[in-house]
Amino acid sequence: MSNSKPIRRIAVIGTGVIGASWAAQYLAKGLEVIATDIAPDAEATLQKFVKSAWPALERLGLSPGASLTNLKFTADLAEAVVGVDLVQENGPERLDFKQKLYKQLDELLPPDVIIASSSSGIKMSDIQSGVTSHPERCVIGHPFNPPHLIPLVEVVGGVKTSEAIVQRAIAFYKSIGKKAVRLNKEMPGHVANRLQAALAREVYYLVAEDVVSAADVDDALSWGPGLRWGIMGNMMLNHLAGGTGGIEQALRGLGGPMAAWWKTLGSPEMTPEFQHKLIDRVQAEVGSRTIDELEAERDELLIGLLELRNKRLETATSQKVAAE
Repeated sequence: MSNSKPIRRIAVIGTGVIGASWAAQYLAKGLEVIATDIAPDAEATLQKFVKSAWPALERLGLSPGASLTNLKFTADLAEAVVGVDLVQENGPERLDFKQKLYKQLDELLPPDVIIASSSSGIKMSDIQSGVTSHPERCVIGHPFNPPHLIPLVEVVGGVKTSEAIVQRAIAFYKSIGKKAVRLNKEMPGHVANRLQAALAREVYYLVAEDVVSAADVDDALSWGPGLRWGIMGNMMLNHLAGGTGGIEQALRGLGGPMAAWWKTLGSPEMTPEFQHKLIDRVQAEVGSRTIDELEAERDELLIGLLELRNKRLETATSQKVAAE
């Protein structure tokens, strides 16, 4: 199997929220996209999403050759994968569906085509178990929503995935500006969703226990640690918390109290009553704002942060080059 074949044509399978966003991302990077979905209104919905996302992508910077005309659509799976270099699968989060689909794709595709799944939690070892010919080219390439704005992609192979494919997938995602994170072991939910789940568990617990309102817990996160997390991750921030002593000092000073807090963290059960309580609290926070309005606010702030981080990266790179 060739590991040097350039990836220029992408098949996007499933054009829901994630698939449509992936399509916009790939188009912005100057790639050809052939999208497929069996939903009756899928093509119109996809076109609408990509057009609405395009101004933000233009603001962040389009790659040479980027064009909306590079998007094609077909409801026929076999037609969609003809001549592609990589498949980005965004089907329902159901193991039986993915196993059947990957068996079909394995039969349709040449062995040098990567099949990457956007699955948010299913392990690739389970997905590829029914693939008989070339399971080694199947890999998880899990984005964060919305993929056309959030750089993160989690890459992890299954037990039958070759290391060469994992490395090729990482190299490809990095080549289009993604922040590819390599998982050395498979975990349900991968890494970022597990981190979200751990945080959500305590957020939901505090809201359901009437410790804090939904609005105030969101403010506590977005105006507190969330601001820092948009700049550095938890490990580096803990290192800074230790001052000149770094992480070692931080663990000496905060390790004990943190371990004590762990013992008091909530373990709520997702009962109907629990869910209804959360829904009521969130609706109170939302008020009269629409989903479109909230998405627009989210995306505008995301773009601003990305522009700031990109500017900082460009400055650091220029300073490094000048120093050399």
